Amino acid sequence: MACSTQSDALVFFVNGRKIIERNANPEKLLLSYLRKGRNLCRCTGYRSIIDTYKSFAGETACCQLRGTGQCCLDKEDVCSSSDKGNQMHSGLCNPEEFQPVDPTQEFIFPPELMRMAQEQQKRTLVFHGERTTWISPTNLRELLELKAMYPKAPLVVGNTSVGLEMKLDGVHHPVIIHPTRIPDLHVVSNTNNGLVIGAACSLAQLRDILMKVVPELPEEKTKIFRALLQQLKTLAGEQIRSLASLGGHIVSRGSTWDLNPVLAVGNSVLSLASKDGTRQIPLNDQFLAGHGNADLKPKEIIVSVLIPYSKKDDFVSAFRQAERRKNAASVVNSGMRVLFKPNTDIIMDLNILYGGIGPTTVSARKSCQRLIGRQWNEQMLDEACKLVLGEISLSPSAPGGKVEYRRTLLVSFIFKFYLEVLYGLNKMYPDKYPDLSKKNLSALGAFLSEAPQGMQTYQDVDPAQPPQDPVGRPIMHQSGVKHATGEAVYCNDIRAVDEELFLAVVTSPRAHAKIVTIDVSEALNVPGVVDVVTAEDVPGKNGTDNEQAYAKDEVICVGQIVCAVVAESAVQAKQGVEKVKIEYEDLEPILTIEDAIKHNSYFGEEKKIEQGNIEEGFKSADEIIEGEIHIGGQEHFYLETNSVFVVPRGEDNEMDVHVSTQDAASVQEFVALALDVQSSKIMCHTKRVGGAFGGKVTKPTIFAVVAAVAANKTGRPIRFTLERDEDMLITGGRHPFFGKYKVGFTNDGRITAADIESYINAGCTLDESELVIEYVVLKTDNAYKIPNLRVRGRACKTNLPSNTAFRGFGFPQACLFTESWIVTVATQTGLPPEKIREINMYKGVNLTPFKEELDATNLVKCWKECMEKSEYYSRKTAVEEFNKQNYWKKKGIAIIPMKFSVGFNATRYHQAAALVHIYTDGSVLVTHGGIEMGQGIHTKMLQVASRELKVPLSYVHFCETSTITVPNAIVTAGSIGSEVNGKAVQNACQILRKRLEPIINKNPEGKWEDWITEAYDQSVSLSATGYFRGYMANMNWDTGEGQAFPYFVFGVACSEVEIDCLTGDHKNIRTDIVMDACFSINPAVDIGQIEGAFVQGVGLYTMEEIKFSPEGEQYTLGPDTYKIPAVCDIPEQFRVYLLPNSRNPIAIYSSKGMGEAGLFLGCSVFFAIWDAVAAVRKERGLTGTFILNSPLTVERIRMACADNFTDMNPKVLYKLWADFVPCVISFTSVALHQ
Repeated sequence: MACSTQSDALVFFVNGRKIIERNANPEKLLLSYLRKGRNLCRCTGYRSIIDTYKSFAGETACCQLRGTGQCCLDKEDVCSSSDKGNQMHSGLCNPEEFQPVDPTQEFIFPPELMRMAQEQQKRTLVFHGERTTWISPTNLRELLELKAMYPKAPLVVGNTSVGLEMKLDGVHHPVIIHPTRIPDLHVVSNTNNGLVIGAACSLAQLRDILMKVVPELPEEKTKIFRALLQQLKTLAGEQIRSLASLGGHIVSRGSTWDLNPVLAVGNSVLSLASKDGTRQIPLNDQFLAGHGNADLKPKEIIVSVLIPYSKKDDFVSAFRQAERRKNAASVVNSGMRVLFKPNTDIIMDLNILYGGIGPTTVSARKSCQRLIGRQWNEQMLDEACKLVLGEISLSPSAPGGKVEYRRTLLVSFIFKFYLEVLYGLNKMYPDKYPDLSKKNLSALGAFLSEAPQGMQTYQDVDPAQPPQDPVGRPIMHQSGVKHATGEAVYCNDIRAVDEELFLAVVTSPRAHAKIVTIDVSEALNVPGVVDVVTAEDVPGKNGTDNEQAYAKDEVICVGQIVCAVVAESAVQAKQGVEKVKIEYEDLEPILTIEDAIKHNSYFGEEKKIEQGNIEEGFKSADEIIEGEIHIGGQEHFYLETNSVFVVPRGEDNEMDVHVSTQDAASVQEFVALALDVQSSKIMCHTKRVGGAFGGKVTKPTIFAVVAAVAANKTGRPIRFTLERDEDMLITGGRHPFFGKYKVGFTNDGRITAADIESYINAGCTLDESELVIEYVVLKTDNAYKIPNLRVRGRACKTNLPSNTAFRGFGFPQACLFTESWIVTVATQTGLPPEKIREINMYKGVNLTPFKEELDATNLVKCWKECMEKSEYYSRKTAVEEFNKQNYWKKKGIAIIPMKFSVGFNATRYHQAAALVHIYTDGSVLVTHGGIEMGQGIHTKMLQVASRELKVPLSYVHFCETSTITVPNAIVTAGSIGSEVNGKAVQNACQILRKRLEPIINKNPEGKWEDWITEAYDQSVSLSATGYFRGYMANMNWDTGEGQAFPYFVFGVACSEVEIDCLTGDHKNIRTDIVMDACFSINPAVDIGQIEGAFVQGVGLYTMEEIKFSPEGEQYTLGPDTYKIPAVCDIPEQFRVYLLPNSRNPIAIYSSKGMGEAGLFLGCSVFFAIWDAVAAVRKERGLTGTFILNSPLTVERIRMACADNFTDMNPKVLYKLWADFVPCVISFTSVALHQ
């Protein structure tokens, strides 16, 4: 279930059911509905959501969907060599236990609401707010009168555009007109000239109308309709398509709006109306640019749109490319239409429009005019590309960046259109126009899409294990049902209390500046504003050890909190924020890693480990390579933004702090220090957290201090919840990385020496950066035994928001870096990358570079298992054959090993405590110091208690994590939360069971309740504290040696992808993961963690890109600009295997922590793309060594697939956004060893 705040299970159920009710065979439509990318919840890995859909779809042609976990395409013997003799289990639930769905049963819509809706249709509705009046007329005459009266009032149908302007840009409209209930705006009619669609029809309705009309009409008349349908497949998500109107889409003229270029090239016509009359105007490039008479007059509205029928010799196509395949705004889109003279390929009319190139849709009008009369051939294509690039300019510093990529897409789309037209001509006149060549045929069409398949395999429990013992079984998440139904309570769901106030923060707009003055006078005059809180109001310590809660004297990044406004409502608090006036004196900022290196701006000392003799290692090498790589940062994008609710108790300076955090004890400590009271007077509570990924380790403490100081000053409860854009602006994320390497190796692929320099962008405060750079240094070797190795690391101090903990703590960056030069070694030696990995992999018992003992037996087992399960070599052969047959699409495959160290490199961070109560009715209450973030820690703790007390799971309950019940708890991070807290719960339950043993021995046939009653009667304590002192861990940085980590997790992933060489788009075809989880306490939870982490890793390495301006302002502040993987981005075949017969003697029940390890395995997709790009470059004669930076976005993929279209665009120089990883391929310098 993961963090669950994003759980759409109920929506899935309702929509899925509706699809079932409407279709006799719903599977295809249901799975298509699922893959439209509407849902954002990478922490689940989406597999559980897909399985939910499949339960509605019923049986399919693949037996895997029948609950066996096997595919009919698999070999009959699904057990690998390591499975023999083991009882392996596939599937995490039993479909036979599902409640049957009766498709004949409709949900009962409340009759009262239906009656109210009917009454509302008869009268105009007017709603008066404090600042805005909302009017909903019922007929066109009344609407036109309102528009004449309020010409500046926007018409709002779905509120998908105006609503965003009001929320994000502060635009205020005194009057808003809502025309949705007017029948004239919903007209749909077929005319002799085309299809008339009412302006208020939603985009979803437009799609449904076109899908109904297209099969009913001759194909030659529906070419424009089909081009529109092509765009409607990926335009936004279903929720937006169901609200946004056609008229709103047109009149808002967004540059990246996908339908407008197609409507314009199709010669669509707008029917306008005003109180003064009606008229029609063409929907063309002049209208889309808002020029003169081509535009609407202030009092006019669009009533309907005529979409003409196409002609026989018409060819119409639509194109788009986005940063994510679905539910993402286009980087560039296009509509293209050509009309030939009858029965020829002579151009009679040509129209090409682009979006995403400027502030409005642009036309290549002049280029098209010059091509009229030309024959449709390669000479015309070449000239068309040159003309368009000459006519449509894009300055090197154009907003949005990606200049070379966007210009390349202009001509790549023209080439695709050229081929589509040739293909169409061949279909119409097969005797006159030849078939497309195999080379060019691969450029046509989208990726083939299959129904997603999943497989989860794990070792079953011993048959002798008692049925009521839940350990080792795939138990459902403790709060799973509440998550799905919306009943789970998160911090901001806590009910309002008397006199509570709302807090909003004023943040710095400067990256580095002195604070000259703060003027709050206007803010205090805003109605509802109670007070403004600044650093002067902090009674004690202002923040944590390295970060201020309220800025004082100086700001050191954009987004730093300067002061806070508290008001009677959240809206009033926001209004007060807008009125705070702050004067700054700018100072010079440092933004990038390169700038920090230049200015020697670092936190702390260099971290370094070294083994062997580097110089001797290089001397023994046949070749030496040098290079560098950039790896971008990553936003946590938890679905629940940071939230705090502080309630003063009214006596003894006591205060309850409800907070979404991973570290309740730190919140308690620093709130107490800020208020100058003892920690015992601050009670911190966390019921559950809606996702964290490390982002709620340190930052919630700052927010809690901000709110607590405000509560202390006002004496009233304070509620403080960040909006998404605020959260992304303030909190920081994963550290951007820059690495340099020098690697020596022999001709047979054996690495003899590696000298590594690593840098991370820490941001403006230390935060967790020291720990992150330590882990970068300690974990750089990944799975490889490098005899002569030197690793050095620095944390760079810059004026960006402070970066912080993130799932993996530097490991994902460090080891992507390592794997990159592994691939480069393979390229130089001419050996396959998997051979280089096998040759240099740890085997047997070894010492790590910091002298910790490592048994790599299971690493090798995982490698062999994944090779076998994934059928790597046969699929690699198939990939190579595919690439020979397809010039414009390529496949790639990669297999990546992993050695991940769990926990922290200090014993004190591994201790844990628990408190267990048994009540007289026999029920059990478990509390511990771990925080539930969706990772299932509470579920596992209940399983532990159930086993140790020997009671059914239903007897055991968990309430909340609180500093009242368990003091001084460690942060829940580092993949060890379940283990160390499990040890503490186990200890407490064993104490209780030992107390009960005399009573049980006297009455062995008695019931649990009887034993508890007897214990109470005998005054036996039914409450116990459990404690675990922690795993031994230490690291001596002076010597570079230590027992740094408790143990290691091994894993291997194999992924296969397909790329479009003309656009940079890619599809994840299949992933196989083998993970050494040892004996899993809960396979469902652990596999879910592996899948979710993998998908988050796919995001890190392929699409999630944080962008800053040259002034240090973050541009990516929401899901519209920052793209995380959607369900359409996961592998179509997603298989996870837990390695059998594996044990971890130091952990509870011989388990291993699975929270973080799987994220790095997402780089198998990165290197599969690299493999595909290498195939492209080899085919084009570019055989040199190259490096691809991360994330490997559509832009970087396309520009790496160098061809004559990329060569048409000269390289431009412009100031890069801070840590906006360069797209340019960084070639390694190669020196042969003499």
